[in-house]
Amino acid sequence: MVKVMPKYDYILFDLDGTISESAPGIRKCIELTLEKLGKPAPDLSDYSKFIGPPLADTFSGLCGLSKEDTQKALVIYQDFYKVYGLKANRLYDGIEDLLKKLKASDAKIAVCSSKQQKPADNVCDFLRITEYFDAICGSAPDGSRKEKEEVIPYTVNVLGGKITDKVVMIGDTRFDAKGARLNGVDFIGVNYGYGTYDTMVAEGAGVFADNAEELEKLLF
Repeated sequence: MVKVMPKYDYILFDLDGTISESAPGIRKCIELTLEKLGKPAPDLSDYSKFIGPPLADTFSGLCGLSKEDTQKALVIYQDFYKVYGLKANRLYDGIEDLLKKLKASDAKIAVCSSKQQKPADNVCDFLRITEYFDAICGSAPDGSRKEKEEVIPYTVNVLGGKITDKVVMIGDTRFDAKGARLNGVDFIGVNYGYGTYDTMVAEGAGVFADNAEELEKLLF
């Protein structure tokens, strides 16, 4: 494959809602977790409410769990995710072809997710896309490095780089846009995921792609 020149040296991808269509599986695991804890489930029909923020924030904020129950929920959720959530993931159309082209370029590419590290690794393995990335980075198991503004510089550092104007974050939610803004890096919002255009704009987003083909044009 002929190498083409990307506009960026470091290209970071959110996972859920950007690379993988995953919300139905995540919703089921949240509901099963709350059922096991004997807690009522909120209305989860609006995926934008729980795809994007750290899972701990979803359990404590959206679901109203105490700090203690939130920690229990995180453990229970991971067990359910292995059974029900992981296999519900599927790649968005055109994403694998885009990753192949990026892999053949001189750019360093990485997953940059608020999903915990091990589940992020597992999703990429399940989707058979691990080989396309120079790094897969998620939040730490102990709850640290969970906000996107923390995961972005961590990911760039893992790639061997520094925060510069040659870094771009690609994501579908206001959390991705906010993380990029706070780090002073470019952001490309995708309109096919679970966030909303207006909430990304409110966090400073100004460049958007409706599909993988449009995303490719913005990256090369």
